[in-house]
Amino acid sequence: MNESGLFGLAPLVVFLPLVGMLINIGFGGQMIKKSATGGERAVGLIASLASGGAFVIAVLLGIALAGHPEGITIPFLDWISSGDFSAQWAFRVDTLSVTMMLVVSGIGTLIHIYAIGYMHDDVRHHGDEARFPRFFVFLNLFIAMMMILVSADNYLMMFVGWEGVGLCSYLLIGFWYDKGKDNIGNALAAKKAFITNRVGDFGFLMALFMMVWAFGTLNFEEMAARLSEVLQNTPTWVIPAIGFFLLLGVTGKSAQLPLYVWLPDAMAGPTPVSALIHAATMVTAGVYLMVRANIIFALSYEALPALETLRSVVTIVGVATAFFAATIAVAQFDIKKVLAYSTISQLGFMVAAVGMGASIAAMFHLVTHAFFKGLLFLAAGSVIQGVERGEHAAANSHGAHGHDKAHGAAHGSAHTALDPQDMRNMGGLAGRMKLTFTVYLIGALALAGIPPLAGFWSKD
Repeated sequence: MNESGLFGLAPLVVFLPLVGMLINIGFGGQMIKKSATGGERAVGLIASLASGGAFVIAVLLGIALAGHPEGITIPFLDWISSGDFSAQWAFRVDTLSVTMMLVVSGIGTLIHIYAIGYMHDDVRHHGDEARFPRFFVFLNLFIAMMMILVSADNYLMMFVGWEGVGLCSYLLIGFWYDKGKDNIGNALAAKKAFITNRVGDFGFLMALFMMVWAFGTLNFEEMAARLSEVLQNTPTWVIPAIGFFLLLGVTGKSAQLPLYVWLPDAMAGPTPVSALIHAATMVTAGVYLMVRANIIFALSYEALPALETLRSVVTIVGVATAFFAATIAVAQFDIKKVLAYSTISQLGFMVAAVGMGASIAAMFHLVTHAFFKGLLFLAAGSVIQGVERGEHAAANSHGAHGHDKAHGAAHGSAHTALDPQDMRNMGGLAGRMKLTFTVYLIGALALAGIPPLAGFWSKD
């Protein structure tokens, strides 16, 4: 197959995860009923192969891009046409989109594989094995929506993916919607994330409306071609206003001040969700949006002096978020919330980099951070399940050797009340969980920017 033929595979990055999702919707429940363990493996395998297939397609697109570095647009269908305005459903394959495709599908596939084992225990811990297929349906849907977001040829198609990943985030944060404080804590966390992100989405929508008014199109290349004409024929406040509205969208999706409040609560979702959505991929969509909108955020001050204010505000928001979230992380006891605030802080670095015109540095840190923060969350999940198993074993031991049944039940309830995510209940795990300790230490050193690990190079 020649290079142009490889580019034609682009739609598969969306369709393969959707196929995996549909198979598990149709047959996942039946497979679980026939054989719980075997059915879970089959469901997980189907979902993982769907995500892995998208990764293979992304690799092939990267190979094609090596011989065609300026990128290419793959039309798929005519979507919206009204008067002079039209928007195609088309896939943009360039270095920026393929980088994001590789991160999303690559890390996504690894997390799918991890989640097979994790959710096997999690559904039993929560006493609802029938929910296992639903988790992988949501996970495949997320991969598909994230691929729509990063492969879009225009802002309207990007917005479909933007809203889709927001929906998946809501569904997965509230996956155990009947658990948590007062049996509604997780549902409230999901609702908080959903509503907070609607505030950011209002900003993105307003930016879209203003783009159509000023440029007459939402296509990336057409907007770039018409920029000089727009600068001459529209009021000087229009372009900066679009930038400020986009920034509002970014503060919602990428958890920047003041809309950061939803991300720590998002840790109510199963740990693979925290790793994939709330550390490695969805929360970086705002950074991707700003880099993609570089005709606005990277426009020279000479062309429009008001943009100096926009970029200063972007930088200040990023730097303030990085410092503010890091100080909160220091005072947390929940192992996942420490990582959540750390994620907010690292996202602040990326946003600040875009504000200072260092988009390449922002993308570099986005990629490295996705890997080591994903690693940290998955290792945290290993710790949490290890503590849960230890407590369960201790409770059973007390119950079996107690003086009477009431005494055993009292000990069992005391152990059940212990929070497996509270770091004050942990200690001495390095000797018992050597592999987890090793990989967690590697992730922590990368996050701290210790050479020669990736975090050193991207932070520098």
